[in-house]
Amino acid sequence: MANKLMEGKRGQDLINLILAVCLFVSPWIVGFAAETTAAYNAWIVGVVLGALAFATLSVFAEWEEWVNLVLGLWLIVSPWLLGFMANANAMGTHVVLGVLVVLASAWAVWDVHHPHAHA
Repeated sequence: MANKLMEGKRGQDLINLILAVCLFVSPWIVGFAAETTAAYNAWIVGVVLGALAFATLSVFAEWEEWVNLVLGLWLIVSPWLLGFMANANAMGTHVVLGVLVVLASAWAVWDVHHPHAHA
């Protein structure tokens, strides 16, 4: 059962890694690279999320999922706090990817505290 639980974690961490890559390339793909605050936010959070996901793929640590959860929440509120909510592409990208990161991280944390759900 522990091995099966770890397989689930790897899937969630792989999702976070994919979301990190999507976030990192989003300024160029979605077209807000000229919006420096939004672009730098996407690049920095993308690198941190990617590093945490890559590390967690090797050795799972619950605290990394909590940090991912906080980073996801940051992505959701950052358009308002950093002042780029007028750029619909940047705002939409941050909010949507933030929600997805929060969901994947909350799922991983939930799995840690509810291992019987995998039986």
